[in-house]
Amino acid sequence: MNISVELTLSPLQDNFEPPIIDFIKKLRASGLTVLENPLSTQVYGEYDAVMELLHNEIKESFENLDHVVLTMKLVKSDRSEYEPHF
Repeated sequence: MNISVELTLSPLQDNFEPPIIDFIKKLRASGLTVLENPLSTQVYGEYDAVMELLHNEIKESFENLDHVVLTMKLVKSDRSEYEPHF
């Protein structure tokens, strides 16, 4: 089963960009389809592979940051090829 996940990592600190960049680079290195926009990062792939990656990377981010918010949306399908028709 394929899924699509939208993530927004928000470190609650002044120097917030380096942890976000590190998080995205680790997602990119996974070999899964990863797309970014200014507000979020999307990860697409097989459920178990995506969830294993997220389990590890979210845990590491939470261990390394004192205060952080992660917003996540999951969709049961691979929406990486979606293009609006309007």
